[in-house]
Amino acid sequence: MALVGVSHHDSDDEQLRQALDEFVKDDANWPWLRSRIRYLKGDFADSTMYQALGSQLTGNAIFYLATAPAFFGTVVNQLGDAGLLNETDGFRRVVIEKPFGTDLASAQALNRQILSRASESQIYRIDHFLGKETVQNIMVTRFGNTMIEAVWNNRYVDHVQITAAEAVTVGTRGRFYDATGALRDMVPNHLFQLLALIAMEPPISFDADAIRTEKEKVIAAIRPIDPTEAIRGRYCSGAIAGKAVSAYLDEPDVDPASRTETFAALKLHVETWRWSGVPFYLRTGKALATRDTEIVVQFRDVPLALFQETVVDRLPPNRLVVQIQPDEGISLEFVVKRPGLVVNTAPVAMDFRYRDHFDVGHQTGYETLLYDVQSGDQTLFQRAAQIEGGWRAVQPLLDLWAQGTPEEYAAGSAGPESADALMHRSHRRWHHLG
Repeated sequence: MALVGVSHHDSDDEQLRQALDEFVKDDANWPWLRSRIRYLKGDFADSTMYQALGSQLTGNAIFYLATAPAFFGTVVNQLGDAGLLNETDGFRRVVIEKPFGTDLASAQALNRQILSRASESQIYRIDHFLGKETVQNIMVTRFGNTMIEAVWNNRYVDHVQITAAEAVTVGTRGRFYDATGALRDMVPNHLFQLLALIAMEPPISFDADAIRTEKEKVIAAIRPIDPTEAIRGRYCSGAIAGKAVSAYLDEPDVDPASRTETFAALKLHVETWRWSGVPFYLRTGKALATRDTEIVVQFRDVPLALFQETVVDRLPPNRLVVQIQPDEGISLEFVVKRPGLVVNTAPVAMDFRYRDHFDVGHQTGYETLLYDVQSGDQTLFQRAAQIEGGWRAVQPLLDLWAQGTPEEYAAGSAGPESADALMHRSHRRWHHLG
């Protein structure tokens, strides 16, 4: 086993090992792995570098492209031309980080380029969100519990909210983020992955192809998004956790005339038999009040007729809240009778937290995904069709948002007022952040 790091920087085996020491030096297995780490200097576009790399490889090999996206196609082309993707002497797999394209056309072009050198079975498009335990648990929660799957449809569900809120600003990533924005950065990948898991039909098995096929169907079933039901915002100055925060336009390497959004909220519909008529609300943003990634399934209101002769004038809706980060778990909100001599109600919650029941330690999601790459399990990785389907759904918004300017919201808030108005139009409201 060997771990070869490739870069154009002047370095050597020992310098690379020393750079990694501070992260894992106390791990008992580190000395074994450390001795197997090597460094190879080279240019990603230089064929001689791939020849040198090939001389160090025998049998199985995984190529992890933690590179700038502009190099994805170049690296795969060079690997293919050098014969390093031939599987005559073991498996050869390619791991590609997001962003996979910047729009539909670029994603299609990148897929064509990569698939001209490697087969779909060799490509692992990685999204660390899918490695998180709670995300993987969505399918088990749905399909392993009759009481949940039985009500997982438009007869009982009023709407679904998917939130990915960050309290951090763009910080030192101004140049990258200003060319990307919240919609590109989060919606076609992270949020649509969560949408697919929530809305997919039961697969015929837990086989990777069976699961990925059902997820692709969800993305393909997204109705064209109404531009009036898509909100974009940009943070201005404010305070987060008591600390003053500068406006986005004042961040380093951000164009003062930028049109880039740091917040996006969408209302969309999945036109399937199960979900027809159920709106899905998605929101994501930076410099918000707190870090919070969650899915909220809100169920329909029950009739009040039974309680019309009591003091109850409103019954809070039932909700299933899947908390993905920072505190992974699942909460079920329902109504009980408040103690007393009259019939009155109170909302309560049953909470499950991973840390209370399992010793999961500190995990980022990558641990599971890297294990799956080595095992050849593609369940948690997207195929080309799903990637392109996600871009296809948001492309009209990307085109539209190339003009105009985002609505401002104060750093440390829950986002722009228009995002709240999007919910209020149908007498709904966002689940509170945090």
